[in-house]
Amino acid sequence: MMKFGSHVSIRNGYLSAAKHAFSMNASAFQYFPKNPRSLSAKNFNKEDAALCSEYCKVHSMTSVSHSPYPTSLTPQDSFKRNQVVKSLLNDLEISEACGSLGTVVHFGKLLDVHEPLASYQLMIDVLDEVLNEWTGSAKILLENMAGKPGSIGTTLEELTQVRNLCGDSEKIGFCLDTCHAFASGLWNGGNWQELEKKGRELGFWDNLGVIHLNNSNYDTGSGKDRHANIFGQGYIREEQFSQFMRADILKKVPFILETPKDVVSHEEEILALYKKWGD
Repeated sequence: MMKFGSHVSIRNGYLSAAKHAFSMNASAFQYFPKNPRSLSAKNFNKEDAALCSEYCKVHSMTSVSHSPYPTSLTPQDSFKRNQVVKSLLNDLEISEACGSLGTVVHFGKLLDVHEPLASYQLMIDVLDEVLNEWTGSAKILLENMAGKPGSIGTTLEELTQVRNLCGDSEKIGFCLDTCHAFASGLWNGGNWQELEKKGRELGFWDNLGVIHLNNSNYDTGSGKDRHANIFGQGYIREEQFSQFMRADILKKVPFILETPKDVVSHEEEILALYKKWGD
């Protein structure tokens, strides 16, 4: 059965976040492991995290965390790099304690247009530094970017090649954001068969941990990361989403909403998703 859910708050703790997701009839959820605007390591409540993990097992729920906004796999100096490494290790520790698949991390940014390979190398070095220390089962889940066509982090080739070149590649998986894919032109709404084939050839789908299910407020190729609700709100049409939902390779991958809540609540949207594609 398909798994649908949304991003939820940990304001009242990890167990509370899981219970809130379950109350919305979600079978999956995403959360920030700590303050989303800070890289400071969190001395978290291990008992609360363990209760969250057990609750998810009992209710057959899947969870994933999302690294804080300042997290960058291409830090511009050694001080920021040290912060990012310690923060990511903390994120992974919390994810492991909560029983989560791993931590979603955005692909790195291009630091120098004249030396693009330097940014990729830095990204691999930072990932290696983190994963050389990490011994748990929670993974880093690299997320595709929403830049204009040709921007860094927008292709399956980049995502899979960075993983392949890391020393601990088995500790890395992927997160595919549908709005980002649409905005970058990776998925234009009409090329699913080609995208599916390419992903199979590269081994992308074999390592896909989660899908961020978002519509787009702008047309494909815009490069703009502006999420919209799934049904009737954005440029991605319902029949185009159906290609994703009906793909056999995605049947066991959880779909997490990061959509606006001011027009349609996540609870309503999750219910609509199950009614449409929940079989």
